[in-house]
Amino acid sequence: MTRDLTGRAARVLSIEAEGLLALREKLDPNFTRAVEMLLRAPGKVIVTGMGKSGLIGRKVAATLASTGTPAFFLHPAEGLHGDIGMVLKGDIVIALSNSGETQEVLRLLPVFKRLGLELIALTGDPQSTLARHADAAIDVGVREEACPMGLAPTASTTAALAMGDALAVVLFEEKGFSEQDFAMLHPGGILGRKLLTVEELMHKGEEIPLVSFETPLKDALFTISSKRLGVTGVLNGSGALVGVITDGDVRRAMAKGVDLFGTCAEEVMSSHPKRISSSELAASALRKMEEHSITSLFVFDAGEAQLLVGIVHIHDLLKAGVG
Repeated sequence: MTRDLTGRAARVLSIEAEGLLALREKLDPNFTRAVEMLLRAPGKVIVTGMGKSGLIGRKVAATLASTGTPAFFLHPAEGLHGDIGMVLKGDIVIALSNSGETQEVLRLLPVFKRLGLELIALTGDPQSTLARHADAAIDVGVREEACPMGLAPTASTTAALAMGDALAVVLFEEKGFSEQDFAMLHPGGILGRKLLTVEELMHKGEEIPLVSFETPLKDALFTISSKRLGVTGVLNGSGALVGVITDGDVRRAMAKGVDLFGTCAEEVMSSHPKRISSSELAASALRKMEEHSITSLFVFDAGEAQLLVGIVHIHDLLKAGVG
């Protein structure tokens, strides 16, 4: 065999890419039926498969669970030795087998049928035993494996993984799964930090810098300095936020010759301060700050749009790893 390593790698990638593209032509009413079954299932999704198909099944189950569909992986051999007790009426099964003849998987079918569970099959053979017993059989067959001997599951497992992703994505779109829902299920790590909400990072109560529009500017400057956010909100007589004073506003006022000790907040403030809802993602707050070249946003209650509940500063977002 020649040492054209990159050329052989390119062949593998081409075969797998062609296999994925060919899946689009295999989409048929079985896929639609599978999504509808998953949508109406009252219980959990049980994903099962043996060997390499089992490894793909674990990832499919994890993707479903992380996008709002309760799911777990059941090893078929362990299922035959007691773990089937985790399966209950109302659950639904996704079984993966390229051949559709994997004995450990087929031996579970009578148990699933006795429990009245609906079955979705991801298989490379639409005429296989598994496909014939499925309520929805999705064809994930490929023309060839990337393995030159055609033995090691390569393109076939890639195809099954991609179809599992397609099911999960269409399913969570149909459920109306939102960024906020995603954040609830991913509280840890970099992803979790990026999905923090504004409410989790904002300053509240006495930490919010606020003055009246009649407040002498020198006192407003004290508020800006003491709260250490480089800004203060300005309230009108009714307590509504009508303006904001930043360090920049003060510098511009000084450049114009404004008497800092003889004027009030209303004369210096910028009207219509930018705001954000407490339920928005912190990443959205950062984007808004970057868009308007500002360093803070006043936060209003998600359920009562006129209720000021906090302020979030760009330093809070960056310190939390949002970005």
